[in-house]
Amino acid sequence: MLAKELLKKIRRIHIRTSHMASDVFAGHYHSTFKGQGMEFEEVREYQPGDDIRTIDWNVTARHGKAFVKRFREERELTVMLLVDVSGSHGFGTAGQLKRDLTAEVGATLAFSAIKNNDKVGLIGFSDRIEKYVKPDKGLRHVLRVIRELLTMQATGRGTDVAGALDYLNRVTTRRSVVFVISDFQAAAYERQMRIAKRRHDLIPIVIADPREIELPNVRFVEFVDNESGEIVTVDTSSAEFREAFYRDALTSAERRRQVFRRMRADAIELLTGQSFVEPLTMFFRAREARK
Repeated sequence: MLAKELLKKIRRIHIRTSHMASDVFAGHYHSTFKGQGMEFEEVREYQPGDDIRTIDWNVTARHGKAFVKRFREERELTVMLLVDVSGSHGFGTAGQLKRDLTAEVGATLAFSAIKNNDKVGLIGFSDRIEKYVKPDKGLRHVLRVIRELLTMQATGRGTDVAGALDYLNRVTTRRSVVFVISDFQAAAYERQMRIAKRRHDLIPIVIADPREIELPNVRFVEFVDNESGEIVTVDTSSAEFREAFYRDALTSAERRRQVFRRMRADAIELLTGQSFVEPLTMFFRAREARK
């Protein structure tokens, strides 16, 4: 991508996603993701209505009257974006490639994080780790993350979600909010997701295209697997073939959902060509309702 075109694309995503982070998701993000715990701030004299469990008995004994401990929320979080940049993300039939939707979602989450003074990091992966950006704060850092999302050229073609999660657990020791943004067209990854979920708040975001679910009747179509390079020609005028394709897609999606349900992971499913605002808003509201 030429430098001038890249700058325009970064500017467009910056304007669009920072607006959504400020106006649409700001309050949701803050109330959904709490800090790492409570940090001691001071002691003060007991007042009627204070929780007696917060009484500092040592200070109370020294002064002969009741004092309570006050705490403040340790707000700062680390948000990690695990982003699939494999060959299959170059696919898109609804006026948007999967990688472009991924970049917009990732940018929105990153802007939401920095507006709450949280750190943001990035791990780009295919069937190997393509890029690691250490978590940091600030607009300049988020713009770097967006640039990486838009320009990362994968050296691998396949998708290894399990390997990316193993890498996350090696480089991220502090509990973090982890968004795994992928089409999850990968081999077994449930064990690694379970390990990561015990350590982090893990949220899968599934990126798909409508034509990966349902095919139109347009007679002969040549399909190219972006990960393997295999070329297959199919006759989409066959109702039986379209029905079998649709059933296979639903079966794969249900198998993936079962993995997430077993882990009690709050998954978000997005389609290219459709707004991600409502699905993301529903996720935040569901989280807030549980809290």
